[in-house]
Amino acid sequence: MGALKPKTYNLRPKSGQAALSLVFLTGGIIVLIGLSLAFLAISFINSSFGFQSANKALAVASAGVNDALIQLARNKSFSGSYCVPSPCGPGNSSTTVSQNTPSPGLVTIESQASSFTSRRRIKAIVSISSTTTQVNLISWDLVPIPQGGGGCPPDCPGI
Repeated sequence: MGALKPKTYNLRPKSGQAALSLVFLTGGIIVLIGLSLAFLAISFINSSFGFQSANKALAVASAGVNDALIQLARNKSFSGSYCVPSPCGPGNSSTTVSQNTPSPGLVTIESQASSFTSRRRIKAIVSISSTTTQVNLISWDLVPIPQGGGGCPPDCPGI
């Protein structure tokens, strides 16, 4: 009997490398698209949350000024600082009423509120009739809070 002749097989080793490269490239693109969508979703949620937080702080600061107007309607010589708790969750308004500022016969009301990362300050000037308890609103302004200044209002007891 004769010797067996070896048979050679051509396995084309390069085709497996190309397939592996294609799998890695496709996987990388899918991961990149997924991360981009996740980043966009988180950014959208954060901007919506910030908008809600800013509006809540403004509403609570307005509530502080409105409460001070009621206090002045009941007692025209009312002055001092006090805290108005927020009716809608965490947050409060630190309200200050100053008589005879900026001029005699006028009352200045300043209310600052915070909600999470947002802070808002409102300054209102009113005049009070000397014969009646009628309170006339002269100005209502949203006052800018300096970056890193102004401090947050203190927590109200009992909240």
